Amino acid sequence: MRKVIALLLLMCSVVAVRAQVAGLSRPALLDMPFSSRAAGLGFDYLSLYGDDLTLGMGNPSLLSDRVNNQVALGFVNVFAGANFGSAAYSRTFKNLGSFSFGLQFGSYGRFEGYDEYDQPTGTFSAADYVMTIGWGREVDDHVSVGVNFKPVLSHYESYTALAVCFDVAATYVSTSKAFAATLMGRNIGAQLMTFDGTTERMPFELSLAGSYKLQDAPFCLMFAFNDLQTWDLAYEDPLNPSSVTDPFTHEVTGKSDVERVLDNLGRHVSVGVEVNIKQSLFLRLGYSYRQMVEMKAADRFNTSGFSFGIGFTVKGFRIAYSRNNYHFSQAPNFISITTDLERFF
Repeated sequence: MRKVIALLLLMCSVVAVRAQVAGLSRPALLDMPFSSRAAGLGFDYLSLYGDDLTLGMGNPSLLSDRVNNQVALGFVNVFAGANFGSAAYSRTFKNLGSFSFGLQFGSYGRFEGYDEYDQPTGTFSAADYVMTIGWGREVDDHVSVGVNFKPVLSHYESYTALAVCFDVAATYVSTSKAFAATLMGRNIGAQLMTFDGTTERMPFELSLAGSYKLQDAPFCLMFAFNDLQTWDLAYEDPLNPSSVTDPFTHEVTGKSDVERVLDNLGRHVSVGVEVNIKQSLFLRLGYSYRQMVEMKAADRFNTSGFSFGIGFTVKGFRIAYSRNNYHFSQAPNFISITTDLERFF
C-alpha cells in the first residue's frame, strides 16, 4: 500500500505542473461542494475524521466502514432559479474497501430559443450531471487513500459535452484523532465530447486541507490551502486596477511587492471553525479572502467571502443547512440530510 500512496502523490504532482486555473470552461457542478457541512465552512471538501458520508463524497480518502450503508440527499438553491441536487450511498466490502455511489445534477431552468432571424424556436433546457463512484481504504491507523471516478455530462439545448475526471486523495490522521490533513488532486481528466470541437483542459486543482480538534474544548479548527498548482491567483479588474499611472508625472502607485505577496498568499487560504453544542448541535463559520476580494462591491460593505451553517441530529437523521455569501446580492442555500439505513431496516 505504500506504493499506492506514492503513486497517488506522484499523479498529483505530475498533473499540477501542467495544470492551469484561468481560462477554462467547466460545469459549475465541479466547483459545488457536495457537503452542506463543507459549504458552511467555505470549503470544497474537508479533512475531518468521522462518520459523515457527505464528507466522503468530496474526499474519498474519508470513506470507511464508519459510513457503511449510509444515504445522503442534498439540495442547493443557487441564482436566478437554478437548482442543484445530489444523492449518494455508501457500502463497505471486506478486503476491498469502502465504495460510494453518487449523482449530482445542476438544472439552470428553461429558456426561450431564437434563430439568427430572431424567430422563436421554442423553449430549451440546460443542465449538468456528475456521477461519482468513489473508493476509499484505510492503509493503517494513520493513513487512508481514496479515488473518485467522475463522468461529467453537460447538455445545453441540442449541444452535449462529456468528460471524465478523477479525484485522488491521501489523508493522515493523528493517533488521538484530533488532527487530520488531506492532500488531494481534483478533476484530473479530459474531455471526450465537446460542444464545438474545441477540447479544453479540465479544471485541475491541487489542495491541502486540515482540521484540528482542540483538547477539552468544543471547537474544531479547519484550514485549506487551495490551488497550489498556481501561485498567482490575483485578478486584475480593468475598472478598478491595482496600479495607477499619473498622466503628468508618469509615477506608478499601487501595491508594494510585500503587499502583492501577502495578497496572493491570502487568496490560497480558507479558514473555518465548527462549534459542537451538546453533542447534537453544530455551528459553523468560514472565511475565504479570495472570494471576498473578487466579489466585493466597491461602493458598499458586504459579507462576501463569509459562510455559515448549522447542523443537528433528529431521530437518526443528520440535517445540515449552510449559506455561502458569494456576493451581497446572492447567496446559495445548502441543505443536506444523511442517515444510516441500518437504523430502519
